[in-house]
Amino acid sequence: MPLISESSYQAPVFFGNPHAQTVFPTLFRTVSGVTYQRERIPTPDDDFLDLDWRRNGSARLAIVLHGLEGNSTRAYVKGMVKALTNNGWDVVAMNFRGCGGEINRRLRFYHSGETEDLRTVISRAAGQGSYSETALIGFSLGGSIVLNYLGRFASRIHSSIKKAVTFSVPCDLTSSALKMSSRSNRLYIRRFVRMLQEKVRAKARIMPDAINLDDLDKVKTFEDFDNLYTAPIHGFRDARDYWEKASSKPFLANISIPTLLVNAADDPFLDVPCFPVNEARASNFFFLEIPARGGHVGFVAFNNRGMYWSESRALRFLNEPGEN
Repeated sequence: MPLISESSYQAPVFFGNPHAQTVFPTLFRTVSGVTYQRERIPTPDDDFLDLDWRRNGSARLAIVLHGLEGNSTRAYVKGMVKALTNNGWDVVAMNFRGCGGEINRRLRFYHSGETEDLRTVISRAAGQGSYSETALIGFSLGGSIVLNYLGRFASRIHSSIKKAVTFSVPCDLTSSALKMSSRSNRLYIRRFVRMLQEKVRAKARIMPDAINLDDLDKVKTFEDFDNLYTAPIHGFRDARDYWEKASSKPFLANISIPTLLVNAADDPFLDVPCFPVNEARASNFFFLEIPARGGHVGFVAFNNRGMYWSESRALRFLNEPGEN
């Protein structure tokens, strides 16, 4: 039932191209007026996570998760944080391991199916105030983590979690990783690979006996990187095993709270399996919206509020009674 057949998003003039939508916010968007209070919390395995808070003294809390090699300072995160706090929410932006400005202590870092750190943050945040309602908001890889948490642990999610919103999520990792290897995405994959290589080198400096750099410079694709690092570090057989086991799509049917996934039809990072139409049609809780335009974590909008459409869409889903 919750397949949203018509999206309200209309791309501005000159932003009908998915690459313009994807690149413009990264290079040119600035979000002013967002200052954080940093909190470092311990993890059960003696590592740490850096959380960035903006508080209003609200009874409603939103936890925001960034994408691959992002952090709480990215424009799409700050834009969402600003929109939420301006509309009465407390917000905590989660930085994944090694993404908060300091490399983490343990060998493991983060991946699309890893939900333990999110659970740690949810438990910690719930004890920070009298929150009667908590929402989860995830972008790209962060959205994958949110959907995995809600689907894999549907009967055991924290009682304060009431709604979730995700954008540009590769819910089928195999098809997305292969799409990223296509010729049209070569500039994106080079950028991601370069950032991941820098992360591995930084980790090797603090644990040289645990990280082998011999083939790092040969990495050209996500499959290369996941075969060399993500899979063996996190207990998967290889990249394909990781992609299969960490994909959120098989668990979407289990979601038991109102959850919105917005994937643009022209997202250059996503292929057909990342648009779970059948899963949405069969669910009472999982909503799927497919705007014709929007690129990857784009949804550019120009208005006197400085809000992108994704931010106003998230607010509408979270604030209105009923489904959407």
